[in-house]
Amino acid sequence: MIFRQLFDPASSTYTYLLAEGGEAVLIDPVFEQVRRDAALLRELGLRLVATVETHVHADHITGAALLRRRLGCQVMGAAAGGAQGLDRALVPGDRIAFGGRFLSVRATPGHTDGCITLVLDDETLAFTGDALLIRGCGRTDFQQGNARRLYQSVHEQLLTLPDATLLYPGHDYRGLTVTSVGEERRYNPRFGGASSPEDFCGHMAALALPHPKRMMEAVPANLRCGEPESEPPPEPDWAPLTWAFAGLWEIEPQALEELATRPQLVDVREPHEFNGPLGHLAGSRLVPLGELRNRLDELDPNRPVVLVCRSGARSAQATLQLMNAGWGRVANLTGGLLRWRAQGGAVEGGED
Repeated sequence: MIFRQLFDPASSTYTYLLAEGGEAVLIDPVFEQVRRDAALLRELGLRLVATVETHVHADHITGAALLRRRLGCQVMGAAAGGAQGLDRALVPGDRIAFGGRFLSVRATPGHTDGCITLVLDDETLAFTGDALLIRGCGRTDFQQGNARRLYQSVHEQLLTLPDATLLYPGHDYRGLTVTSVGEERRYNPRFGGASSPEDFCGHMAALALPHPKRMMEAVPANLRCGEPESEPPPEPDWAPLTWAFAGLWEIEPQALEELATRPQLVDVREPHEFNGPLGHLAGSRLVPLGELRNRLDELDPNRPVVLVCRSGARSAQATLQLMNAGWGRVANLTGGLLRWRAQGGAVEGGED
């Protein structure tokens, strides 16, 4: 069996590929990573038979609908999740076949009503979504969350699996990749040891977490399986770009570094930021976002443009401005200078 664990750095989401006999299943694909996933399937010579959602996500948008368009796979998710456009609405006990193997569906609600866990046929692997994370769990304060129900789900459906069963979560924010039933039963501070439902409910009620940044965009999109409201344009030929659900092209820092021909770099921050601690990209032109509309004549319309800011938010607005003004070869630097520097990219000025 082929097994791959894939990662989306923007949302800290894990996507899982399982394949046998040339047939593959993708668990929790991410919209912005569809090109990556399709390329991997092609390179491994696999036919994607299904994408499966562990729940209706609030922190990223699924790539299920785009993969169905590209590769003709089925889109699957829990019937209890309420998503429209599923090819197969899953209920507990269902089996998802690929090659000669299958995943069985277990209901693990509590984070959301429609949370499911997918258990490999021999119970060596299980994919827990947000129901059980490594030494933690998904939150229970919105989207039908119910702490007591989650505690019950995890104890009845997950911690009853064999100790050696490896558990693969939907997310991790510390770089951890896998755990086991035995570890979580022993060391998970929320479910393990001598914890009780009352302990767990009190802990969850005291978390007071901010809502996910993309929640208002992600939940409605995922309730229609990630189907975009407009058709993505043809893929550009000047750089390896990714079409974002917000309706613009984005370029990863590494891809920008590796371009043979450097595009125009336009930094849309304020002057004090351009010369501040983060520094700026060599050769970039400072055009603050509020001035961009009136300074387009400073840019060469015959060369591609990459927009840059601190985190990628303001530069996304700038990218849309240029696209709406008729500029065709424009992209946003994904994650902005924060991600560029985190990945070791060089800057001028700035601080260590």
